[in-house]
Amino acid sequence: MRISAPHVLHVAQPVEGGVARVVTDLVAAQVAAGLRVTVACPEGGTLTDSLRASGGTTLRWDATRAPGPRLPDEVGRLKRLVRDVRPDLVHAHSAKAGLAARLAVHGRLPTVFQPHAWSFEAADGVVARLALGWERFGARWATRVVCVSDAERRTGERCGIAAPWQVVPNGVDTGRFRPEGDSARSGVGPLVVCVGRLCRQKGQDVLVRAWPEVVRRVAGARLVLVGDGPDAELLRRGAPASVEFAGAASDVAPWYRAADVVVLPSRWEGMALAPLEAMACARPVLVTDVDGARESLPPSHQPSCLVPPEDPGALARALTALLRDEPLRAALAAQARAHVLVAHDLRHTTGAVTDLYRELLGVVPTPVVSN
Repeated sequence: MRISAPHVLHVAQPVEGGVARVVTDLVAAQVAAGLRVTVACPEGGTLTDSLRASGGTTLRWDATRAPGPRLPDEVGRLKRLVRDVRPDLVHAHSAKAGLAARLAVHGRLPTVFQPHAWSFEAADGVVARLALGWERFGARWATRVVCVSDAERRTGERCGIAAPWQVVPNGVDTGRFRPEGDSARSGVGPLVVCVGRLCRQKGQDVLVRAWPEVVRRVAGARLVLVGDGPDAELLRRGAPASVEFAGAASDVAPWYRAADVVVLPSRWEGMALAPLEAMACARPVLVTDVDGARESLPPSHQPSCLVPPEDPGALARALTALLRDEPLRAALAAQARAHVLVAHDLRHTTGAVTDLYRELLGVVPTPVVSN
């Protein structure tokens, strides 16, 4: 007798940053749970390399990061890929893959859409209205919309997206991200670290504008931006000498461990991974009050570690206060690690997604056996 495990097709674009990390973690956990897993994604980025060790199958799906004139061809290629792979369930990640996958599948298979932050928050004017209009319309072809925070879900509801919702908070590998281990610390003086793609979403431009005030009030303070992206050159031109650009890092944990404070001044998020990773490394974090940020923090952190987005003055004041108060930082660090272990362990996240698949398929994933 031969019993086949359900076959899941993940569709991903973009292929770097937090989306790539989430997909990689899900694939590894699902393969370990006995599912058959295929990932359709463009070449490049970090995702394909990260998936090689996971046991899943990767298929090339050429697609640009944003919708454009190539969309019909991209949807057509994805239709053919779905026909050839014959998955039992499709899980689409982020706006572009969610758009193409829902158009390709049209509700003929159980379809999970995970926005990883809403696309209409990333745009203005006509583009934002078009993105919101699509999300309202495309919700009919999602068996479940998975949000990484209640705030992300509430934003969708408030904007008129009528969907079958499920909230699964992001999680991180608390074995990989831990207080003990290598540190990237060098030099002297207080160190602030920001990890993330150098782009408008992550708000490093606001941080660079805030930084001279921090240096004026905290002697010797240094800022390291870890990551790469389209805004790298613009940020370099506007940054003072106390700002270091470390570039992309294959392992960011040593940077978290080096930091006195980790900051992420995002303009929008679903629930960013960098603050969770930093807290797992027992570091205090400072984030902007955007979707998912408040939920990612322990309640006791919110007065000290939450600032309005796009406010360099508030960001400078909060960073200065944290850097000047070592006992507070030590208390926040200890609480942070304990919070992540309880609320954001990766095993909880991957288990919840696998349980969702079981619910939608009406079966228990079982490894292939023969006799």
